[in-house]
Amino acid sequence: MAATKEYALVCLENPLLDIQAVGDKALLDKYGLKDNDAILAEEKHIPIYEDLLSNYDAKLIAGGAAQNTARGAQYILPPNSVVYFGGVGDDKYAATLRDAVKQVGLRVEYRVDPKIPTGRCGVVITGHNRSLVTDLGAANHYDLEHLKRDDIWKLVQGAEYFYVGGYHFTVCPQAIQTLGEEAAAANKAFIVNVSAPFIAEFFKDPLDASSKYWDYVICNETEAASYAKSHALPYAETDVAAIAKHLANLPKENSKRARVAVITQGTEPTIVAQQGSDDVKQFPVHAIAKEQINDTNGAGDAFAGGFVAGLVQGKSLEESVDMGQWLARLSIQELGPSYPFPKQTYAKA
Repeated sequence: MAATKEYALVCLENPLLDIQAVGDKALLDKYGLKDNDAILAEEKHIPIYEDLLSNYDAKLIAGGAAQNTARGAQYILPPNSVVYFGGVGDDKYAATLRDAVKQVGLRVEYRVDPKIPTGRCGVVITGHNRSLVTDLGAANHYDLEHLKRDDIWKLVQGAEYFYVGGYHFTVCPQAIQTLGEEAAAANKAFIVNVSAPFIAEFFKDPLDASSKYWDYVICNETEAASYAKSHALPYAETDVAAIAKHLANLPKENSKRARVAVITQGTEPTIVAQQGSDDVKQFPVHAIAKEQINDTNGAGDAFAGGFVAGLVQGKSLEESVDMGQWLARLSIQELGPSYPFPKQTYAKA
């Protein structure tokens, strides 16, 4: 079975150290933040990271969307199944990041930049709201040279599944294209998560350039609507099933695999379309009581982690979706994009 092979899954994106703490309006006002927002840090925001660490009992979490997904997949898969690539600095934040992923058994092979600090995301929790302040730092400087380095490329060649988070289209599209080319040439699975609505809008060209390599494409309903709008599709932006069918049937390089498009919709059913099929399937999410929900931040990353783990294990498409929903349900009961320990074992719903 594929999952027993060392490092069956390679993940690529932007690693961040999430510095997460419960704050208050005074903290938000101090840095000019809104109580439910996500922004890129300006110079005035930079002190918040040390402030959270020193004064707010912050929890450190290995963040970045695809790194969350990689941790989720490794949570389910046998040891030494997942390896993650991205850029970090040569600093205490990178050391903390390495310690955090080591605790969950994820192997990371970072490109280390001695001049630029590790990317950080300050997460201020106020009630059920989350205010995120991101400083991409060294994550924004990943390059193709690192991916093609002999020891790194050997890991790529040994894997059977490649997962790319959409935020990396803002950093190094060449690395994404190179992974896609390798996947198509060797008949390996290439999985892309759109990750954010602005990717389909402002990074449309590199996203489209990679689409012929997609064996699986994952997005949520907001990202699907953004894709439909930016590509002027002849469907309502709320017609998720039609958008899924469009994504599934885009031109494809590797004809040995039928593309699958997966669109999550929060508490609404997950929509799945397959290339060449008129049948669009719906999968209800796992029910959970409102009082059990602690934090929905990273739920989509968790879904992707469970889904990809199912693929790596050779599960059916239906069971892989169910595994994704199971892991997302576990994650939203934790603080931040995290998974419970001791580990829980997947049981089909």
